This record gives sequence, structure tokens and C-alpha cells, in this order.
Amino acid sequence: MLRQPEEKIKAFADALLKARNQVGQCQKCFHLTAEKECEICKNNSRDKTKICVVADSRDLLALERTREYKGSYHVLGGLISPMDGIGPELLNVTSLVERVTKEGSLEVILALTPSVEGDTTSLYLAKLLKSFVKVTRIAYGLPVGSELEYADEVTLARALEGRRDI
Repeated sequence: MLRQPEEKIKAFADALLKARNQVGQCQKCFHLTAEKECEICKNNSRDKTKICVVADSRDLLALERTREYKGSYHVLGGLISPMDGIGPELLNVTSLVERVTKEGSLEVILALTPSVEGDTTSLYLAKLLKSFVKVTRIAYGLPVGSELEYADEVTLARALEGRRDI
């Protein structure tokens, strides 16, 4: 950056500020978007009876790259982590429960990182939701401790196909 001409640095800074001011969260699923609803939520050809729960938008994008999942999403905005002071009240859990009940969802797929935080969040959500909707979790085709955004498309696709009840 220090070697770039001042004009390029100013243009880059302006682009960052513009993106910061224009990009927000989808009112329905909390994915990043510049509009009220993201393209996925607006797409009527998607299966609205399935909601795939992910920790953040990077995980959503990783799953979309597989082209295997055709349902809707819900971005939690993180994972439960008591050591870091992150409880369920700081995540988009309440809105998930509201969506599941209002939209008549048939299945919630938990696509959370296989880690202590991911497992904790999955167990919490499963306990919360499984009395009124089928709750599944993607298969452990992913190495424990890895991040979804870094997994290849084939591994993610197989993990989705091999999901199971919790």
C-alpha cells in the first residue's frame, strides 16, 4: 500500500467506505446484502421448507459453491462461546425460532463448524427446535476443528448428503 500512488489509495479507501455504508444484513436470513432481502431469500425456486443454519456468511457462500443445497439459510452471526462471552442471546437464535414457526419449516439443517463451539451451538439449537421441527446436522466429513469456508466443494456436498438427525 505504501508504494501505491495516493490516488489509488484514496480510491480504495472510498470503495471500502461505500461498501461499508451500502452492505447490510438480509432482514430474513442475516446474510450480507445491499437490499432488504438477499438474492437467496428472494428466489422463489428455493425450497422454503428447509433452513440451513450457518455461523456466518462465509459458510453460506461455501455451501452455495457446492450447488447441492437448494433450500434457504439462516446466518447466526457466530457460535456460542462462553469463554468469549458469547451466549445465544447475542446470536440470531430468536429470529430462527420465529422463522421456523411462521414459515412452517419441515427441517432445520445445522451446518456448523465441527468444534467445541459448533457442537455446543448445535446441541443448544437442536434442544430448542426438535420438539416442533426435524433437526439434522451435516455429516462429519469435515475434519474436526476446520472451518467450513476452507473446505472443498466435494467434501461439503458429501457432508450435506450425509446429514443425520440429532
